[in-house]
Amino acid sequence: MAEGDDDKDNKNEEPTEQKLRKAREKGDVPSSQEAGNMTVVTSLLVIVFFVLPQVIPGFVQASKTFIELAAKSRVASDSAVLNDTGLAIMGIIKSLSVGVAPIFLTMLIAAFIGIMFQGETVVAVERIKPKLSKISLFGGLKKMFSVDRLVDFLKNVTKVLVIVGIAYVVTKDAVSGVWRTYGFVPESLLPYISTAASRLLISAAIFLVPIAIFDIIWKRLQWMKKQRMSVQDIKNEFKDSEGDPKIKAQRAEIRRKRARQRIATAVPTADVIITNPTHYAVALKYEMGVDAAPVCVAKGTDLMAAQIRQLANDNDIFIIENRSLARALHAGVEVDQQVPMEHWQVVAEIIGYVMDLRRNIRRKPPAGSTLRDNDDIIN
Repeated sequence: MAEGDDDKDNKNEEPTEQKLRKAREKGDVPSSQEAGNMTVVTSLLVIVFFVLPQVIPGFVQASKTFIELAAKSRVASDSAVLNDTGLAIMGIIKSLSVGVAPIFLTMLIAAFIGIMFQGETVVAVERIKPKLSKISLFGGLKKMFSVDRLVDFLKNVTKVLVIVGIAYVVTKDAVSGVWRTYGFVPESLLPYISTAASRLLISAAIFLVPIAIFDIIWKRLQWMKKQRMSVQDIKNEFKDSEGDPKIKAQRAEIRRKRARQRIATAVPTADVIITNPTHYAVALKYEMGVDAAPVCVAKGTDLMAAQIRQLANDNDIFIIENRSLARALHAGVEVDQQVPMEHWQVVAEIIGYVMDLRRNIRRKPPAGSTLRDNDDIIN
């Protein structure tokens, strides 16, 4: 327990993008219930102000027609009255159908806006998988008496008290208005109720919007706090994602060792070494009638370039300094690949020059090239 608490206390580092991404993949995202409540009240306002005024007149007219026809119906054998009554019932059903569709659509749009308003939404199967770890008496008690639960409790109590107070004031004013109105007729009851409901919804929306905004910010801050990491967590994540630095260093050393072994085998077979002169070295080999173009058998920079030059000196291989060509070949050709076509002419001139040197034909090196250690190489 003490170690777990110490580890939690040490989680003072901001979460990495990888930690947040993994949390979202598991369905762990900040979610505010108050945002849903706010969108429900807002959708009800839209329905009361824009949808019901279009739906209610048709429904009232159909209901009125049905009641009038029912009052006129004396006997069941009056087929004309029964037919009109059936048409009136169909009118009521049609009015209800036409009214329900926009109400349902409004609620659906409100739900979508509520989700988007919170900024993040994911569909994760991980959240609904049964886990024995979720069944914990200590964990349940800890959640019951957590800061989040306390904030939710105070928030819900405040909401109930305020909403009840708003409903009491609005209802009291509405009932008092009915009793004070002289000659109030039943036909005015529905618009009167609609007005009172609008006042109640507007008051509730004005109250719930700030609560929803506060709750969204609070949930986001608490979620970010829960995702915090310790220094050790960051190190472990780096090891998991990038690999253990010690292992990476060992692998790099193995690759360098293999490269040195390859260079020691390949360089003695080369015809010429193109250098920078010190930072880059590229070993080229060309067999007339076999290769369509010279082939890179080894290349390297700095220490490996020095090793290539040393092997060239040990094996009497010509070293030609051409700075731009050495850099271009090192960047543009891989080991065991042919020299790119754009360098054929320059490389061909250098190889021709080297062949002349081997036949003891002395001439100036190609433009931009310099023979290195000439006196030591030529016997």
